[in-house]
Amino acid sequence: MSVAFTKEESAETASETLLPDRPISPHPNLVTEAGLQALQAQLQQARQAYEAAQRIEDVNEKRRQSAVPLRDARYLTERLRTAQVISNPETTDIVAFGSTVTFSRPDGRVQTYRIVGEDEADPKAGSISFVAPVAKSLMGKAVGDVVGAGAQEIEILSIA
Repeated sequence: MSVAFTKEESAETASETLLPDRPISPHPNLVTEAGLQALQAQLQQARQAYEAAQRIEDVNEKRRQSAVPLRDARYLTERLRTAQVISNPETTDIVAFGSTVTFSRPDGRVQTYRIVGEDEADPKAGSISFVAPVAKSLMGKAVGDVVGAGAQEIEILSIA
C-alpha cells in the first residue's frame, strides 16, 4: 500500500469524523418529565455507541463509528444541562405546555396532539413542539375557542 493512498484515506476519514454540532434551539428548553427521561436514555445510548466504537481496532473505522455518537453526546449533554422540567398542567380549562388538545379543522379532520418540548415532539406519535405554529396559536385558549383564519381556522374540542 502506498503512503499517498494511506494519507488520502485518512483525509477522507477525517472529513467523515469531524461532524458539525447539532444546532441548539434558541427557544427555552422546556421538557416534560417523560421528555427529560428520554433525553437521559438517548445520552446513555450515545455513550454506549461511542464506547463500542472505541473497541474497534482499525483507527479509521473507529473514528467513523465514533463521530455520530460523540456529536450526539455533546448535543444531549447540553440539552440536559439546560432542560427546564414543566409539570403537567393543573387544569384543563386552558391549553398549556403538557396539555393534550383535540381540535377540528375546516375540512372536517379532527386531530389530537400533546404540546411538549422540541426534542420530544413527534407529530406522527401525537405530540407537537410548543414552538410549532399551531401550538403557539392554541396556548392560553379554551374549549370552543376558534384560532387561525380562513382555511387555517381550527376549533378546540377538548383539553386533557
